Amino acid sequence: MEPLKHECGVAMIRLLKPLEYYREKYGTWMYGLNKLYLLMEKQHNRGQEGAGLACVKLEANPGEEYMFRERALGSGAITEIFGNVQGNFKDLTPEQLNDAEYAKKYLPFAGEVYMGHLRYSTTGKSGISYVHPFLRRNNWRAKNLALCGNFNMTNVDEIFARITADGQHPRKYADTYIMLEQVGHRLDREVERLYVQCEAEGLKGVDITHAIEERIDLANVLKTSSKEWDGGYVICGMTGSGESFAVRDPWGIRPAFWYMDDEIMVLASERPVIQTALNVPVESINELQPGQAILLNKAGKMRLAQINRAKEKKACSFERIYFSRGSDMDIYKERKLLGEKLVNPILKAIDYEVEHTVFSFIPNTAEVAFYGMLEGFDNYLNELKVRKIEELGHNPGHEELEKILSWRIRSEKVAIKDIKLRTFIAEGNSRNDLAAHVYDITYGSLVPHVDNLVIIDDSIVRGTTLKQSIISILDRLNPKKIVIVSSSPQVRYPDYYGIDMASMDQFIAFKAAIELLKERDMKDVIARAYHKSKNQTGLPKEQMVNYVKEIYAPFTNEEIAAKMVELLTPKGTRAKVEIVYQTLDGLHEACPSHTGDWYFSGDYPTPGGVKLVNQAFIDYIEKIYQF
Repeated sequence: MEPLKHECGVAMIRLLKPLEYYREKYGTWMYGLNKLYLLMEKQHNRGQEGAGLACVKLEANPGEEYMFRERALGSGAITEIFGNVQGNFKDLTPEQLNDAEYAKKYLPFAGEVYMGHLRYSTTGKSGISYVHPFLRRNNWRAKNLALCGNFNMTNVDEIFARITADGQHPRKYADTYIMLEQVGHRLDREVERLYVQCEAEGLKGVDITHAIEERIDLANVLKTSSKEWDGGYVICGMTGSGESFAVRDPWGIRPAFWYMDDEIMVLASERPVIQTALNVPVESINELQPGQAILLNKAGKMRLAQINRAKEKKACSFERIYFSRGSDMDIYKERKLLGEKLVNPILKAIDYEVEHTVFSFIPNTAEVAFYGMLEGFDNYLNELKVRKIEELGHNPGHEELEKILSWRIRSEKVAIKDIKLRTFIAEGNSRNDLAAHVYDITYGSLVPHVDNLVIIDDSIVRGTTLKQSIISILDRLNPKKIVIVSSSPQVRYPDYYGIDMASMDQFIAFKAAIELLKERDMKDVIARAYHKSKNQTGLPKEQMVNYVKEIYAPFTNEEIAAKMVELLTPKGTRAKVEIVYQTLDGLHEACPSHTGDWYFSGDYPTPGGVKLVNQAFIDYIEKIYQF
């Protein structure tokens, strides 16, 4: 309903055979490049503000370029970057284009190591200079570094202060540049360590270069550079000499999956894209574990290394509810179960009038949860039918049976996403009027003033679209009652690990709780939470407590949901409106392996998250109130 942006998607490919092998077996030396395109296109849901790719060509001679990069902005960035890459080949003869040896020697992007990135900005920083991969250039092949990632760091300020105190000078105050500088600095030290070692062994000139590239250990580099990182991340990188890696945060917040056979190693943010791109079974795909890295050296030998000690796993549950594609086998089941677990609270909301209720969903990510909800209601109706038949006795009449067996759950496609609003109209009232028409309805899909309308969405964060458009447009059908259902719990807290919700006043749940405190003359709760938060600002982040929880503590979920209805229901709405939310227990039962729920519960997995939520609350209070 309200699209959340999420940073980001990654894809890596390491070819393990010479390019000629792929030309002979698959008809083209561009096998790796084509697979990277597929992996990125199948993950376009993860980033539509920009995209980039990088490539390393192994065994290039001195004076020949061996590291290539292409980046573009906008929703068509994937098409643009691959179009630009293909533009390098447009003047070739068919013989040249088909010649793997010629490509290897002369053509850009004809390499063995590839890395792709899809970007959604969650920091407000945009422009081509913020599009991954980032490059750190050097005359030593082994010191060249390309880096990209799906991440957000919570302690950029601390890291920036420390590395500048050490004499480093990042080009920009942004987490990606700072991480590039950190990893690059440790890579320099690793190369220099090996140089001294090789020189002591009597090696000289190009022999030293080759020996360094054969011995370099990126696990050392990652252990020393990532130990301070607080946040959710999957960071991918490759060096000019052909080493490549991907490392996951110790809490397992951001996802990564990999596959390897004797021809190729592939890594991506989502599992089904690897299945589709390579046509391999789900059982052959591995999940990168918390704190773990997958490392491939110049020769293509792979090893897994534990870079940081794994913490309690807090994999992001929003990945399952919303961000990842629903084509993953487990995600599909989980989303259906999220819908099924809402049956009882929905029954209560419609006063058990199933016969006079139409069920629908808000396009498109809630569709799978909608199917689960329907299955749950089918099961409920079947139990009801059995009870009614048993009440008829041993010899029920044909008409009595027919009447009971004809009961159906009524589902319709009620809401239709009709237009994409453009921002060329600046005047407020005109924009609001346009916003009210983002969705359209299917007229005649319910019986006016008789039927309830239940409509499911995957999340309600800000509530803006509900207020500006959806409730008003649904009310035109004249339902007796509108029940908006969220397959996820109430979003109450900011995210600092890669979702674009960082300030308190974005959340309709927070606004509702504040309004309830004011209405019930409980402003002292706000004051106490503020002062407790303010008093710990000088403490180390590891000692901080999330006092924002005290804002919600006096109220039940139902009380907050009822206040939300008041805040979101437009004037003149004729139908009664109710909002039904998933419970935290229901979420954990549906998604047992993804327990990261800090945006719902306030239980941040890292100290940096606790520090930032307190600061967000302090900023909000100091902007609104005077204490």
